Order: sequence, then structure tokens, then C-alpha cells
Amino acid sequence: MSSKTSIILCTYNEANYIENTISELEKNIPNLEIVIVDDFSSDGTVEIIKKLNQNNKYKVIYRKKSRSLASAFVRGVIETTGENIGWIDTNMSEVAPKFPEMIQALQSNNDIIVLSRYVEGGGDNRILLRTFTSKYFNLFCRAILRTPIKDYTSSIFLMKRKILDEVTFLGYGHGEFFLEFLYNVHKKGFKIKEIPYIQNKDEDIINSKSAASLAKFFYLGIMYIIRIISTLVRRKN
Repeated sequence: MSSKTSIILCTYNEANYIENTISELEKNIPNLEIVIVDDFSSDGTVEIIKKLNQNNKYKVIYRKKSRSLASAFVRGVIETTGENIGWIDTNMSEVAPKFPEMIQALQSNNDIIVLSRYVEGGGDNRILLRTFTSKYFNLFCRAILRTPIKDYTSSIFLMKRKILDEVTFLGYGHGEFFLEFLYNVHKKGFKIKEIPYIQNKDEDIINSKSAASLAKFFYLGIMYIIRIISTLVRRKN
């Protein structure tokens, strides 16, 4: 039997996506454990999860007072039992078919596999504002952090559990928590492999919680830059 793979889904108002994403994960990943952490969704997400989980085949945590992607993810990690641990954004079900390739790559002497838009074969088909800022922010990360990693911000990954023995997730903020984690994984000498994927325009500015408004979009950008600086400071200390 193949190694158990735990996939974490962090949900907040994902009624339009959650069922299809779970279905795609189940089609593409053998020996799968799904861990769902919901941050008090109000759009019917909870009811859909309960309908799908009548036989308790998923681990589900309902949080009523917390609403943070990073802390939801860390809670999910705590609940996993698989030898491999991964994450996918709940509104990106089209990426689920990449997991067999990621599992195979993980078995080939790699410690963590990251889906990357900036290696050969990858791409970004979202609106110009998002593609431009993402591309140049990742170039900025490479220059400041001085690593060969090309995509710090896709955050779609699969890793071996053993990494957690030496590197932990700092559970605050939005997606920038993964940026710091990936940097520390590299510094600890774990082998990182980036696999190309193309981010489709389906996750557009309307559906994306990280870009629900220009003000929030630029606020999160500032938070990412602050996280880079604090990552370097913590590393030096």
C-alpha cells in the first residue's frame, strides 16, 4: 500500500468549491486523509461538509472564534497522521491532478515538492495586476533571501512529515507563513523540487479572498514584505 497522504483544506465560505475539490483529491490521491479546518463559514460550506462527512471519513475542525489561514493550516497539520502532508487552496480543484506527479517526485529523494509558476513549463493566467505583482515579488524574494527557489507564493505543496522534526510553521498571517517556512526548509538542507503548473484565471480577483479589494491586496503585499524582513532577522538571531 502507498504511503498515507494527508491534505489540509482551510475553508471560509467555500460552498461553491469544496465538494468538487474533495472529489478531485479523492480521484487522484490513493490512501488519502483529508483534514478540513473551517473558520466559521456562513455560506453553506459547513452544511456541505457535514453532508459529505456523514460516515466521518474526514477529520473536520470547526473554529468559531479564529479566522486566519496560517493558524487554520497549523491546526490542520496537528491533526494529520500521514507520512506525507500537503495543502491546496479549496478553490483550485483543477490542481488536484498534479498530486500523483508530486507523490512520485517525493519518492525520488526529494523532501518537499512545490508547484511553481516560474519554472519551465509553468505560467500564470490571472489578471495583469496579480501576475505582475506575483512575478516581481518572487524575484524580490530570491534576491533578498538568496535562495534558488523560484515560486515562494504558490503555497501548493507536498512534503515528508520528517521535515516537521526540524522546521515548524509559524501560524500567523495569511499566505506569507509558507514563504518563511520554505526559506527555513532550504536553510536546513532539505531537498526542494519545484514542479511546473499553470495558474488559471478561474481564481480571479472576484473569487480570491487575498485580492477582494485593491486596498486589501496592497495591504497583504506589505505584510509579505514585512514577513521577509522578520524571517531574515529571526534567522540571524
